[in-house]
Amino acid sequence: MSEPARVALLVTCLVDLFRPSVGFAAVKLLEQAGCTVEVPRAQTCCGQPAYNSGDRADARAIARQIIAAFAGYDYVVAPSGSCAGMVKLHYPELFADEPTTLAKAQELASRTHELVSFLVDVRGLDRVTAQWPRRATYHDGCSGLRELGVKQQPRALLASVDGLTLTELPGAEVCCGFGGTFCIKYPEISDKMVTDKAADIAATGADAVLAGDLGCLLNIAGKLSRRGSNVEVRHIAEVLADMTADVPPIGRPAAGAPSTRHSRESGNPGTRDFAASPGPPLSRG
Repeated sequence: MSEPARVALLVTCLVDLFRPSVGFAAVKLLEQAGCTVEVPRAQTCCGQPAYNSGDRADARAIARQIIAAFAGYDYVVAPSGSCAGMVKLHYPELFADEPTTLAKAQELASRTHELVSFLVDVRGLDRVTAQWPRRATYHDGCSGLRELGVKQQPRALLASVDGLTLTELPGAEVCCGFGGTFCIKYPEISDKMVTDKAADIAATGADAVLAGDLGCLLNIAGKLSRRGSNVEVRHIAEVLADMTADVPPIGRPAAGAPSTRHSRESGNPGTRDFAASPGPPLSRG
């Protein structure tokens, strides 16, 4: 019998700080797909904010740390098309003039995948055992769609969720206006984009909206909340992992609990653990 695939989870900053349950859902799905999962302690931000802001020096420094932290694993998986795209496409660009580091960046890129595409395209997963009686719609995050080709994979797995009816979102491929630093640089344009997205979601009559990038989901959840909408906002990993009962929708507080969950620093400098959140314990490299 072959050894299980050894997967390193690239948690992402937003998951760590705002929605640890997505990380635990990712671990559950990867283990169900026959993988052993580790969370390297030395991981930090993927460097995308610095890269998008033109700060190549800091982006390179961060990339070097990630390249070292994720060496030796069979695969690197992120519950985010944005962060996976950064590692897979833009790390090699950062080191185009450094042949030795470029080779390491390209090798890491070849092992890096967005979570749902990894489950479907690499592990051959075609169904899950989750139940979720909702009428949902799905937003395609820009990076996952345009950089990594993530489109049919989430829809294929959502089709196997018992009780879930998926209604296509008009303009599903249109940006929600988050775009990382874009929403900070151009707030008026960003607000118009997410206002249009919220209107499209409402037009579907869906009970919930799903996506694979937490940045998009936080942006959409904020706008829906300000509109007084009751539409649930969730990361697809929580639905596929059958963990929707464990945490409230994004932007809503748990009964009798604070509305946000914060990560806590671990005992080792320069490392970070998940905050307390329902889910399996994480093994760490």
